[in-house]
This record gives sequence, C-alpha cells and structure tokens, in this order.
Amino acid sequence: MVPLLLVLLLALILFGAGFALKALWWIAIIVLAVWLLGFVMRSTETGGRKGRWYRW
Repeated sequence: MVPLLLVLLLALILFGAGFALKALWWIAIIVLAVWLLGFVMRSTETGGRKGRWYRW
C-alpha cells in the first residue's frame, strides 16, 4: 500500500510541476511579446531619437 501511495504522490507532484512549468512558459511568451511590441511602438522624442517606453 505504501509503494502505491508513493507512486501516486510522485505522479501528483510531477503533474503539478509540469502544469506550473507550462504556465510559466506561457507567461514568458506573453512578456516577450509585450517587450517586442515596446520596441515597435515607442515614440520619438523632440530630438528625433527614439525614447524608452519603460520607466526604469
């Protein structure tokens, strides 16, 4: 009974880690897309230079 519980616990942990990693990949892709859009959509300053679209 104990080995069966250990296998089920391991499967649950691996499933949870796999779901979390997949969610992190989707978040990373969204952040990358927003970051790339920032380069395309940044405004020009009065001197003709491209300004930074972020504050930091």
